Amino acid sequence: MQYRSIGNATVSAVGLGAMPLSIEHRPDEQRAIATVHAALDAGVTLIDTADSYHWHAGEAGHNELLIARALARYGGDTSGVLVATKGGRGRPGDGSWTVTGTPDHLKRAAEASATRLGVEAIGLYQLHKPDPAVPWADSVGALRELLDAGTIRAAGISNVTTAQIREAHAILGAGLVSVQNQYSPAVRDSEPELRLSTELGLAFLTWSPLGGISRSSLDGPSGSTSAGTAFHHIAAERGVSPQRIALAWLLARSPVVIPVPGASRPASIQDSAQAGQVKLSTAELTRLDAA
Repeated sequence: MQYRSIGNATVSAVGLGAMPLSIEHRPDEQRAIATVHAALDAGVTLIDTADSYHWHAGEAGHNELLIARALARYGGDTSGVLVATKGGRGRPGDGSWTVTGTPDHLKRAAEASATRLGVEAIGLYQLHKPDPAVPWADSVGALRELLDAGTIRAAGISNVTTAQIREAHAILGAGLVSVQNQYSPAVRDSEPELRLSTELGLAFLTWSPLGGISRSSLDGPSGSTSAGTAFHHIAAERGVSPQRIALAWLLARSPVVIPVPGASRPASIQDSAQAGQVKLSTAELTRLDAA
């Protein structure tokens, strides 16, 4: 396992995106907890969750509570695990997502998340998405207050632009440690945000990092065969999954990149966790960059 930094914390270079364990078509709790335990067994020490990761109305915090139970039931040491959660979004239960970035809401949400996770202070608390109805400085200011109060140890921002990163950095200083944007083989719009995060030394957590990587015959008989992209071709040449190649490519983009692939089965996160062992050549990276 490779390791990377988020502020003062050292975490596995590949994290676990826990959202699939709680949203639509989620697995039963036994398999969900087995997936978290498989991640820990594989050396994953970053788990990404949010208070809005749930399916039905009235079950806010479902994923946070699930993660807390999984960690409590794990037989090994979990003291080095960083649980990163997020606030500022909601789910009414009809499949839609809402955004609420008022300072009062964010502060109450963080306190509720800490209670559900069973911690005195949240290791990394991320503002889930800018609220167009609230001045960005006001939302980020709530993170400043949470840091000063000791409710959270470090702050992050998600789904943001370079201008929003710069403004948050000016307000939070060293308290801002991460940016989480969508970035994958298929979605590379956040190149400017990645470059700025690298410049500022902020961890760049990529959500939905496997976008564009369909299943292939390498995934087993149940997987639909894909003619594929350069990711599939290099995976076939190396005898590994295209998902593992995609994550290895992301890790090569910058030393601050930490992919957080979602998983709902133990086998999925076990495969993803091995991406750090794949050392792509310059020629392979050139092929993948152009894919």
